[in-house]
Amino acid sequence: MILNKETAIKTAELLLQIKAIKLEPQQPFTWASGWKSPIYCDNRIILSYPPIRNYIREQFARQIEELYGRPDVIAGVATGAIGIGMLVAEVMNLPFVYVRPEAKGHGRKNQIEGHLESGQNVVVIEDLISTGGSSINAVKALKEANVNIKGLLAIFTYGFDIAEENFKEAKVELHTLGNYEHLVDTALKTNYINAEEAETLKTWRLDPSKWKP
Repeated sequence: MILNKETAIKTAELLLQIKAIKLEPQQPFTWASGWKSPIYCDNRIILSYPPIRNYIREQFARQIEELYGRPDVIAGVATGAIGIGMLVAEVMNLPFVYVRPEAKGHGRKNQIEGHLESGQNVVVIEDLISTGGSSINAVKALKEANVNIKGLLAIFTYGFDIAEENFKEAKVELHTLGNYEHLVDTALKTNYINAEEAETLKTWRLDPSKWKP
């Protein structure tokens, strides 16, 4: 869920401005899952724009404090949320760790990189929520390290039902700065897309696995 409508609208405006989110209903993208999609989100580009990454960092820090007070550690999900997670930890003056999709096959064979102690309170940072699979995988690794997961915050979510179900099943509280609904509405109001394209985007969102251009 989003905590602040103004933040959701502002986040959508910024992501569209730097083309972190590309909307191309006429020439759909193909996701790794094989889904055809009229939208593609790459939040890593935020790191290249200091004013925008600072805005995202500050919104994360503010919402973390509102929701959970001061955690012991900020954890970023590799690889997309390592950069922004580190910025959040820096501004909050907190330790930072990041979580790989799986343990390394060499060296110390770590899945969690950084110093983490049993019983610590951890807030997880993610860049994007689609099905929630990679986020839940990271949370599982952290729980196996015997820490307390206060919640997970992400920049953007597509709002798929499967993601909601996955987070509910994993008993993880999810909050995001922006979401799909505000993105489409903002793109339409700013003439980034037209009414027909907006309808296509809304239709895709209802059943993305079966959608065809």
